Amino acid sequence: MADPSARPDLLGLRRGGEGAITGTVVCAAAIAYSAGQVESVGRLCVIILGTIAVYWVAHLHAVTIGSGLTHRHHPLAAVRHALAETLPIAGASVFPLGVLLVTKLLGADLSASAWAALITTIALLAIYSFIAGARGGLDTTECLACAAAGAGVGLLVVALKVALH
Repeated sequence: MADPSARPDLLGLRRGGEGAITGTVVCAAAIAYSAGQVESVGRLCVIILGTIAVYWVAHLHAVTIGSGLTHRHHPLAAVRHALAETLPIAGASVFPLGVLLVTKLLGADLSASAWAALITTIALLAIYSFIAGARGGLDTTECLACAAAGAGVGLLVVALKVALH
């Protein structure tokens, strides 16, 4: 059987997962805030990608400078380190964007597509939280409580959406 640690760490969940969590929450916030303000799924995708890009560049810069200051990395080494650490922020938007586009292609209107993508981000936050609990040695009931807490963060974003619109 293959060593699980040899598998690619696409969302950074083995290194800590902060980028995947941040990217998912930012994606959810962009969807929640913008869905009622735009006229097309394409425009919503541009807003999501732009918002994610701003957060990613901010984190990329912060990690690059922090790496140089804290670890005395050469600037090129610091950028390589920062790219590896922050790429999951951008990667986390891929699945919700895919849901947004697929539901639209299947005939859903903008509102239904946006809700499907938003629910996807809530599910992802719950899954990440469940995995974190499991990796922390919690039993199934405790992992489910972690998942509920993760979903709660996503539901908070939904509550903000309702309050803003």
